[in-house]
Amino acid sequence: MQKKSVVVVGAGIGGLVAARQLARDGFAVTVLEAGDTAGGCVATHTVAGIHLDSGAESFATRGGTVAAFLAELGLGQSVVSPDARGAWLQLPNAAAPLPKNTLLGIPGVPLATDVRVILGWRGAIRAQLDRVLPFVRVRKEADLGDLVRRRMGRAVLDRLVAPVVSGVHSAHPDLVDVHAVAPGLTTAMTNQGSLSGAVMSIIARRGQAPDGRTPAGDEASGATTSGENTNGLARNGDGDAPGGRPAPGSAVGGVDGGMYRLVEALVADCERLGVNLQFGVGVESVRRVASETPGSAEWMTVLADETVLGSHGVVVAAGFRAALALLRTVADSGPAPTVDEKLSGAASLESDLARQTRAESWPGSSVVTLATLVLDAPELDAAPRGTGVLVAEDVTAVPAKALTHATVKWPWLARDAGPGRHVVRLSYGRGGQTPPAITLEQALRDAALLLDTELTQGQVRGFALTDWRDSLAFATTGHRARVDALVEAVHGHPGLEVCGAWVSGTGLAYVIDGAGVKARALAQQLASA
Repeated sequence: MQKKSVVVVGAGIGGLVAARQLARDGFAVTVLEAGDTAGGCVATHTVAGIHLDSGAESFATRGGTVAAFLAELGLGQSVVSPDARGAWLQLPNAAAPLPKNTLLGIPGVPLATDVRVILGWRGAIRAQLDRVLPFVRVRKEADLGDLVRRRMGRAVLDRLVAPVVSGVHSAHPDLVDVHAVAPGLTTAMTNQGSLSGAVMSIIARRGQAPDGRTPAGDEASGATTSGENTNGLARNGDGDAPGGRPAPGSAVGGVDGGMYRLVEALVADCERLGVNLQFGVGVESVRRVASETPGSAEWMTVLADETVLGSHGVVVAAGFRAALALLRTVADSGPAPTVDEKLSGAASLESDLARQTRAESWPGSSVVTLATLVLDAPELDAAPRGTGVLVAEDVTAVPAKALTHATVKWPWLARDAGPGRHVVRLSYGRGGQTPPAITLEQALRDAALLLDTELTQGQVRGFALTDWRDSLAFATTGHRARVDALVEAVHGHPGLEVCGAWVSGTGLAYVIDGAGVKARALAQQLASA
């Protein structure tokens, strides 16, 4: 029998996972990608002869989803853990290690020495008042910034929480939904009577890193745009150890050789299953067509060159702006109104999908610039700032929001780079703001300040900039409701599905799970049609 066909628009991780699942379920799958390569924000580039990740460079180990998927693709033995040294925080006139016992920067022990070093006595005492302030139940929709400010004061918000949240979610805490970034925190507050008590109860439930520090947010360079929150905390990121207890220090993992090996293995498996991958192919519109012949194509995908592909189903797996535009074309190509609808005036009403895809209903894109430096700098062998540095809100001397010392964080990369050679990655776009144009001189100056090490242009062996501009700050207040409403509207068009980080949530575990669920739902729907 002839296979039913599905078109997948977009070859990011979500699109590839959906395509692979549909092919395994017996469908003829065509993937259309406007760019030249697959993987989306799990991307790669070569700098100074070293193959590096230019997007996501780790994955959250929660639930074992990504590790299990890597094992399916033959990469199980390549999963590695980052260096156990923690990250630092850059203050206006000093730097200090990120405190232990924190969640998204919220301290569980406000008067602890490592917290006082960052907040000062005044800020620490204000944060400690959280323990005695009357507890008021948090409303259902509450931004994280407002919660932290009311309970612990501005110093905690600006110096601890904002750097972590900006690094992880490319948005200021005032714009972030506490229920999205810290599930269970408000419930724990109800039980404990304070924010710091809630943090400690969650830490006790999840487990701690070997040094007592909650598996901490290294720098999260471009976390939202690169497809992974590299501190592993914002999305409940701890892995599971035997007996249901979180494994110490297991918040994130990586792949020996780089995360892009996941893309290469996924593409190879799709090709093995017969998926037709087409690159450099733009899609103009997706339209539903009426058909009275059972089993005939019910969807038209119109390409940029006006070629039309017929299929039984479509998965839109593009970036969120491109996906909204395509879903709008579905809404605009709905069935012609009947005579009764015209007479009643109902034909003039905007469809549910059209209403949910209005551009003004969605926030602007998050913009992050990543600057990669390859340096011959043996003086960095001592890892002066651990695995990286986050930058506090009140630091004006450096525009970068974070730095990853990649050759310290990943031993495999130090091995590949060679003795005395270091890879440093800086992230720009603090608080979701559009970053300025970054030059080599600026990146080198920022790296020297954040690493507290003199660096010169003569030590630079490679420099590269990567811009991520079509990504969504997933955790912003109200986003979950927007996505739910859109998905419900999509379900009004049988044979159509949508997936990706902007739908499922930031992080490979969410994208892989979400794309698999959507693909299986579509397969079941088409099989029973």
